[in-house]
Amino acid sequence: MANLIKKIQNSIFENSLFERNSKIVLGVSGGPDSTCLLDIFSKLQKKYAIELSIAHVNYHLRGKDSKKDEDFVGKLAEKYKLSINILDAKIEEGDKSEEKLRDIRYAFFEEVRKENKFDFIAVAHNSDDQAETVLMRLIRGTGLNGLSAMRAKNEKIIRPLLDTTRKEITAYLRSNRLSYRIDKTNKESIYLRNKIRNRLIPYLEKNFNPNIKFVLAKSAKAFGEDYAVIKELAEKAWKNNQLLYVEKILAQPVAIQKRIIQKALTQKNEKINRKGFSQIEEILKALRSTKNKNQVISGAGLKMTRYGDKINLELI
Repeated sequence: MANLIKKIQNSIFENSLFERNSKIVLGVSGGPDSTCLLDIFSKLQKKYAIELSIAHVNYHLRGKDSKKDEDFVGKLAEKYKLSINILDAKIEEGDKSEEKLRDIRYAFFEEVRKENKFDFIAVAHNSDDQAETVLMRLIRGTGLNGLSAMRAKNEKIIRPLLDTTRKEITAYLRSNRLSYRIDKTNKESIYLRNKIRNRLIPYLEKNFNPNIKFVLAKSAKAFGEDYAVIKELAEKAWKNNQLLYVEKILAQPVAIQKRIIQKALTQKNEKINRKGFSQIEEILKALRSTKNKNQVISGAGLKMTRYGDKINLELI
């Protein structure tokens, strides 16, 4: 499957994923996607003069199968002659949400990257995952940023397979006779993502558009390009108004107003990103009010106080 390797190379170039001589941590679960990513990067290792290392998380959520996954990834490390770091994660019974598992995984990958002074973390999300993410965020409620879904490059995280379909990955593995592990829970519609993958997307393909995954992934890329423009404009507006004057904020388009308030909130509490931005609408409503120039709004661990034209945000 030389065509797929060429496609990945094009993605690396078009998205400026990394430079020559980069050091990259590969997140490898042992599943088809990450096994494909590992094999392709091993073949590109000499061409780009990159240094690779593997990181794996064992959540112990599937009994003996979790240990078999760990052992399998260990053998992959031996096969490709790469160093490996494994996290033996202890998950509490009531703490198995997708978000929690993701937080654990990325925190570990970043820890490995920093400790070994590597440049990037490569994960194996593909275009099918992208389509699922768009639908998942749309169902939960989101804005343009959320609809942008996953980016090919997001600071230290790179996704070389993001333009590659699950079908292409499977064909590559079969062509190269590569074995991989199957997570049987992916067939169980327990988590929202699995419900979307196993139920919603097949329904949409059958009844609305057989190419729905391609359309959603392509739309996510377009949303991301549009959002990048809004983000850049908002950053400029933020730099000119870090003291948060009401008149200056309201002089901006609504999309920029929201980003300024979002920026101010996350500077006080970066975790507010996960709690949503319902506060933003409430804050903007207070700023637009002509009835009362002095107002107080509290929530999500933050307190906003308005004194005339000036806004003050503080942790509570």
